[in-house]
Order: sequence, then structure tokens, then C-alpha cells
Amino acid sequence: MENFPVINLDNINNNVEERKAILEKLKMPARIGDFLRLTKEHYRKCMEQRFKEVMASKGLGDVQAELKDMDWETTFFLRHLPDSNISEIPDLSEEYRLDKLKIKKAMKEFAQKLEKLAEELLDLLCENLGLEKGYLKKAFYGSKGPNFGTKVANYPPCPKPELVKGLRAHTDAGGIILLLQDDKVSGLQLLKDGQWVDVPPMRHSIVVNLGDQIEVITNGKYKSVEHRVIAQTNGTRMSIASFYNPANDAVIYPAPALLEAKAEEREQVYPKFVFEDYMRLYATLKFQAKEPRFQAMKVVLPTTTA
Repeated sequence: MENFPVINLDNINNNVEERKAILEKLKMPARIGDFLRLTKEHYRKCMEQRFKEVMASKGLGDVQAELKDMDWETTFFLRHLPDSNISEIPDLSEEYRLDKLKIKKAMKEFAQKLEKLAEELLDLLCENLGLEKGYLKKAFYGSKGPNFGTKVANYPPCPKPELVKGLRAHTDAGGIILLLQDDKVSGLQLLKDGQWVDVPPMRHSIVVNLGDQIEVITNGKYKSVEHRVIAQTNGTRMSIASFYNPANDAVIYPAPALLEAKAEEREQVYPKFVFEDYMRLYATLKFQAKEPRFQAMKVVLPTTTA
């Protein structure tokens, strides 16, 4: 089994040697109870039967070849920034109407802690790259601040895991992703050196993933990681992924300091674009290679903002 670097951030600002060690680990893909209970209950009571009905309607029992246009997952998305949509999710509001204040408090605390962690990690990346502190946060900011939200995904037991993926292979479009994955049911894999590697469940840990925007801004010094979820026959896997992404109108391009660092690498491999434009393209090409997306953005006319 692949040995994943584990990072403890408790003493990062108090111990010089530990800080150096953490910065070194960040040069590799790194891995570092109310809300969890609420999301599990939400799925069990509100979404599980709906998922079974949808899958039954697709007639998967008769399928013999691999399905390449669907995923064995059910999801819902919570937006935290710039505006929260917690009140717009009917199942949560209806099912837990008596605990509405408790839900909002748990969600707010959950989001605030992960937002702070994401920004701390962005600053660590800046330090590793020799960029000024806050550079990445500023690059993401746009006119209204970053987009920050949480995708809650469930992967129920699958009768034919050899024919359908829990989630097809892709890289994430945005910035930094903080994943709380199921500590009992596995399934997450990442592509390393052409081989799919299992990311084992680890209790009380957060898997840190980098998206396409980090690759562009760092001029490829950090790469977005291709990953997928394998469907399982036993057990329902839950994952809670929080995405700290650029604002819709943020203009994304390689940091000039990283282009100037090596004169022979001055040619700009990565394009300059508005994040919202990239997301429009990503919506149609998510499960394809990222390199054609980057190339396509070189000829996209940028969105104009008022």
C-alpha cells in the first residue's frame, strides 16, 4: 500500500523544525460530530430510497458492458461563500426543522474552520514557492471573495462494481479541496506514475487535494491530481469535500514571479482566463484530460464584468 505523507498542523507556528518538515511534505500530494451525523441521517432518511429508484429505472440489472457516462453516487451541495444556501435545501430544512438553529450553528462552525485551514494551506504553498504571503488568497478573491462550498457524496453498495465507477476519473477544477472521507469504507484512488493508488481511510484526518487553478497559478509547480472513486459491493461510503475556489470573476494566470524565476521557462504554458469561463468549459469536459481544457482556454474570449 502506498505510504501517504501525514501532516500534523498543531505546532506549525511554534516549532521551526516542524514547520520545515511540513513544508517539505507539502512538495508531495499531502493528507493531513454534529455535521457528520446530520449528513448521514439526511442521506438515510431523504436520499437513499430516491437513489435506489433512479438506479432501478436505468435497468442496470441487464447491463453487461462498462458504463462510461454515469457515476454510482448521490450528492448534495452546500454553499458557504460568498452566500450560504443552507436554507434552500428542502430536505434538510424539512427533516430537521426542529433543530434548524443547531444545523446552522454546526454548519457555520464547520465551514469557518475549514475555510481557515484552506487559507493556512494556501499560505504554506506560497511560502514553499517563494511567493508573498497571501498571494494565492488574493488571486482567488475577485470582487466578492472566494467561492467556498461543501459537496456531500454517498456511494451505496453497488451490485456490479466492475461495470460502473463510484465517480469517474477527473481532476478538480478549482483551488484547494479538503476531504473528510469515510473511515471504514474505502474507494478513493489517485493516479500516480500511471498507476491507480488506493487512498486508505484514516480516522480524524483530512485529505488535501489541489485543483486545476493551483496548477495554473503555480505554473505547474504544483499539479492537480487525477482521482476516482471505485464502487464497492459492501458498505455505503460517505465523503465530505469542501472546495475553496476562486471567485467567479477572478482572473487566473501564472504568478509572474514563477515565470521570472527561470529565464528559459518564460514561455507561458498555461493560459490567462476568468474562472467562470473555465467552469463553463469544465462542465462539459470534466471527465476528460485537463491539458485540452488549458489549451482551449487560450482562445476563449474572456467574460466582461460590469
